[in-house]
Amino acid sequence: MTPTTTVRSPLRLYGRSGELAILETLLTRLPAGRGGTLVLTGAPGLGRTALLRHAVDGLGEDGPALLHATAAPAERLLPYSGLHTLLCSAPGPPPRPATGIPRPDTAPTALLDLLTTLGGPRPLLVCVDDAHAWDAASRAALVFAVRRLTPARGVAVLLTAAEQHPGERDFTALPALRLGPLDRSASRALLDRLTGGRADPGVREELLREAAGNPRLLTALAGRLTEDQLAGRGGLPQPLSGGESLLDAYAAHVDGLPDDTRLLLLFAAAAEEHEPEGAGADAAVLLRAGQLAGVDPGRLDPAETLGAVRIDGERVHFTQPLLRRALLRRAPLARRRAVHRLLATVLDGPHRTLPRLLQRAGAATGHDPALADALARAAGPPRPHADRAAALTRAAALSTDETLRGERFAAAAEHAWLAGDPGRARALLTRVRTDPAPGRAHYVRGLIALRDGPVADAGEVLLTAAELLAPHDTARAVGALLGAAEAAWVTGDVPGYLHAMDRIAPRPGRRALGPAFGPGLDPAFGPAVGPGLDPALDRFRAGMCAVLRGRTDDGRALLRGCLDADGRTGDPAALLRSGIAALVLGEVDAACRAGARALAAVRAHGPEALLPQALEHLAYGELRAGRHALARVHAYEGLRAAERLGQCNAAAALHAVLAMAASVEGDAAACAEHAASAAADAGPHGLGQAATLATWAVARADLAAGRHTRAAARLAPLVLTGPRRGHFAARMLAVPCFVEAAVLAGRAEEARAVVEEFTGWTAWTSDPQAPAQLARCRALLAPPGEAAACYEEALAHHAGSGGDFERARTELLYGQWLRRRRRTREARDPLRDALVAFERCGARVWAERAGGELRAAGESVAGSGPVDPLTAQQRRVARCVAEGATNREVAARLSVSPRTVDHHLRNVFAVLGVRSRTELARLLDRDEENAANP
Repeated sequence: MTPTTTVRSPLRLYGRSGELAILETLLTRLPAGRGGTLVLTGAPGLGRTALLRHAVDGLGEDGPALLHATAAPAERLLPYSGLHTLLCSAPGPPPRPATGIPRPDTAPTALLDLLTTLGGPRPLLVCVDDAHAWDAASRAALVFAVRRLTPARGVAVLLTAAEQHPGERDFTALPALRLGPLDRSASRALLDRLTGGRADPGVREELLREAAGNPRLLTALAGRLTEDQLAGRGGLPQPLSGGESLLDAYAAHVDGLPDDTRLLLLFAAAAEEHEPEGAGADAAVLLRAGQLAGVDPGRLDPAETLGAVRIDGERVHFTQPLLRRALLRRAPLARRRAVHRLLATVLDGPHRTLPRLLQRAGAATGHDPALADALARAAGPPRPHADRAAALTRAAALSTDETLRGERFAAAAEHAWLAGDPGRARALLTRVRTDPAPGRAHYVRGLIALRDGPVADAGEVLLTAAELLAPHDTARAVGALLGAAEAAWVTGDVPGYLHAMDRIAPRPGRRALGPAFGPGLDPAFGPAVGPGLDPALDRFRAGMCAVLRGRTDDGRALLRGCLDADGRTGDPAALLRSGIAALVLGEVDAACRAGARALAAVRAHGPEALLPQALEHLAYGELRAGRHALARVHAYEGLRAAERLGQCNAAAALHAVLAMAASVEGDAAACAEHAASAAADAGPHGLGQAATLATWAVARADLAAGRHTRAAARLAPLVLTGPRRGHFAARMLAVPCFVEAAVLAGRAEEARAVVEEFTGWTAWTSDPQAPAQLARCRALLAPPGEAAACYEEALAHHAGSGGDFERARTELLYGQWLRRRRRTREARDPLRDALVAFERCGARVWAERAGGELRAAGESVAGSGPVDPLTAQQRRVARCVAEGATNREVAARLSVSPRTVDHHLRNVFAVLGVRSRTELARLLDRDEENAANP
């Protein structure tokens, strides 16, 4: 007997929070005498019974009486059939009804009388599992009784019924809750619980794919694997074993259909086997196959009536993916092969070469090297990556040579990953059993880990892949090195980045290279250039290395040439390189243009795996350009794509971009939430750039709220020297925020130390905001006699660079500076301009600060709220107190004395008419809610 893995039973229901909330609502009404009815429907294995048991287990000691029945005739509910034997967990038996109640099929009111009697003294919960399995008369009696039980009777009825079962139709008039498959997150959580988190990533993905969100099938599949198989040390059985009885239940759903209909369903299942998920089967192919088999295609109509399939124009879709799999598994092997052979016959013509070969592969009786070679030849461009993955998977399975088999499985994994299916790619990599594994397998593992794992580990895997690939696959070797360089960049490892890039340097006799960067690696991606390294790629490599080695003038010239050359191509990988070069140069508008073109290219031509990166680069460029609303829109789209494609590292980077956008718009809760989400993966996976942006975002939100000391404390480790120094590509960008926070928090000397470095960076970058930000930093640190000139210089730079938000911040600081020197008339113009600009770019909290300063300067502001009569300092004191700070803590935060805080707080109470700190907090909460929901 094969040893199996010990699988833990789940301790809770995963992915059913919505359903549990509905059940809880029904049950919490019952003690008050308010009943109700709910029918839980769903396909086999989705947890109908588990939800019913959860409802029963949730009854407390003082809960309602419980009447529980299984899939048995309704007569078992009657007193003469042993009613008390079916009473479970009740705190006390309900009163027995009088004997002599007639059978339900002769008196439909019998069950109603029984439930009414039982529910009289106390509330009653009736649970009926698999009610569809009752006989027709019993189902009719049950529905008759339930529909006549008014909510005031104090009887709640919970039924479960199998979806699309003939018996389920009797309950269509009752309120129903349909259970769907578990989503990916819930399935993963359940599998981790079942296996103790020991499953190899590739094995885990294969199990999740096979289970299709069905918790019972997932439990059965995991339970059949040995420890070695679970850990990825042994090959998985093909197909996976386990859950046969569940699949039989799916297949039994169509047992009552005519033979011809079931044959057409088998044709549809075999035809859809190699189609993309959810694509369905070609109705024209089924029509021809049916004609050859002597079956009228109209015989598929009963299956549609039953709900087994949905005919949508030219496609036939199974309503339950597991039904398709169940039909194929239950059919005898000889019958399956005959079906595949017939389908291969009708798939004629050159445009159907690959589908025809795939059907021939399904009919193969063993290894077939010639057919394997034909499939491999058909798996070339310009076919979609998903089709190429399917063809190469079949070619590998038919190959006799183990080395060739491993190469083809690795190639299939690469195309599956490029198609946006990392789970399938991981599962295919588990089938590479050659030792040593081919370099392409390491290469794909590295690319997957680069997007969904510790990036330092990914970099090492990619360096190994480059060594293995260099002798025979130069293009992928260079792609692996570019991936290793990207891993080093993401972590902030400058030496690692230079090491990987230096290994790409052209050498005499090197093959021509396709444009390779990150995930967009495929020889079909564009023309090779010359007998050496692609010139644009070489300029990018040399320029980036020059900049990081301090040869900024050389680096600028090289990267500008790369920017000009790559900007004319339609290759998304080259366009992303162009955008990176533009950001390093500070050419933010050019970066946005390159990002937009890269996104358009990915949407038009793929690969799907590159979509999150294209959206991330575009959103970050828009963030740098001050277009925060656009950045937020693209970052949200990128986040959805990253989550769908299983790229958690890209998701972390996009959460950081969203946190930055929220820190501008003033949504402190959203900023904190996105920053926490970014940090959740940034730390374990070594995402230094995402971590820096997330911390900067929270600090900028603190700065907007007037928490200068806290903002300076967050930013100091990022911009100053030390082990916690921020990412080298983002440090200088955060300096202006740190200088502002540090000066206002009384840490001006630390700010002076970093402004000198910022001055050097400003001298060579083309970032349009840098000169104005430098002048603003100097104004904050300047003596009183020189500050005004520095502010005026900053505003002059802003006039030529655009960017509402940064200009408004300078105007706000200038207006504050003027007002504090009692130059209130002069302060009003910059404060008014700041208020308008903040409102225009949606920076609500920043606009509130500007409005408060403007009121303090003696000018009324439209749209006043209940706290608007306060001065800016009074508002700051009030908000700190509302957050729970003591007078001493407020004094330390605002750099004033406790006595001053007490003075301001008494005035706040008098102006607002409140008598306690609690009332003040409530008033400020209402004011914020009104501002958020105008």
